[in-house]
Amino acid sequence: MKPVLRWLVLLLVAAVSLQIIFLLRIALATGLDPQSTSFQRSEAWRIANQKGHLRWRQQWQPYDEISDNLKRAVIASEDGSFTNHEGVDWEALEKAWQRNSQAQERAARQGNTAQLTQRTGKTPKVVGGSTITQQLAKNLLLSGERTLLRKGQELVLTFALEKILSKERILEIYLNSVEWGEGVFGAEAAAQHYYRKHASQLSAYEAARLAVMLPRPKYFEKLPNSGYLSSRAGTILARMQGAQLPG
Repeated sequence: MKPVLRWLVLLLVAAVSLQIIFLLRIALATGLDPQSTSFQRSEAWRIANQKGHLRWRQQWQPYDEISDNLKRAVIASEDGSFTNHEGVDWEALEKAWQRNSQAQERAARQGNTAQLTQRTGKTPKVVGGSTITQQLAKNLLLSGERTLLRKGQELVLTFALEKILSKERILEIYLNSVEWGEGVFGAEAAAQHYYRKHASQLSAYEAARLAVMLPRPKYFEKLPNSGYLSSRAGTILARMQGAQLPG
C-alpha cells in the first residue's frame, strides 16, 4: 500500500500546487494586464501549424478606452446578470441544460446524432449557460477540453476571479482577450479589423454585431452579411439600454 499512498500524496501535492499557481496568476491580474491567455496561445499554435505563420492581433485598451456600447452589448448578449451574480448564473445554467436535453431528444427522435448530422449537415444546437466570468476562467487559464474535471476546475477559478478581482476588472480583461475572429483578440483588434476604428468609437449597432459574433467568431468572420447576425444584433441593441455596467 505504501507505493499507492505515496502516489496519492504526490497527486494531492501537485493538485494543490496547481491551484496555488492559478491563484497567484489571478492575484497578479489585479494590477498587471495578462500578456496572453491559455486559449490565445493554443489558437496561435494551431494557426502557425496550419498556415506556417503566426497571426495574432491584439492591442490592450484600458477599461475607460473601450466604448460603453460594447460593454453593454456584451453583457446583454452573453451575461445579462453579470453585475448581480457571484460568478455563476445557476438559473441560466439550468435553462441551458434543459434546452440542450430537449435538442438531444429531438435528435434522437429523428435518428441518432451521427445519422442526423450526415443527413442534414447540422448537429443539434448546444446552448451555453456560461457567464462572462466562467468564460474568462476557461480562456485565461485552462485548456479547451470538455471533461467534468475541467468543468470543476473552471468553477473553482470562476469563484476565485470573483473574490479577487472587481467586476470591472473581470470585464476589462475579458474584453481585451476574447476571440473575435481567427487570430483577432480583444475589443481594439476587433474594432480595427471590422470597422477600421478604435474600440472607444464603436456605435451601439456596431457593438451589438460584435457581441453577437462572440459564440462563433471565426464562423461569422466569414459571413459578415449573415441575416442571423443582423437580426440578432437588432435584438441585442434593444436589450442594451437595460444592461447594467459594473462600478
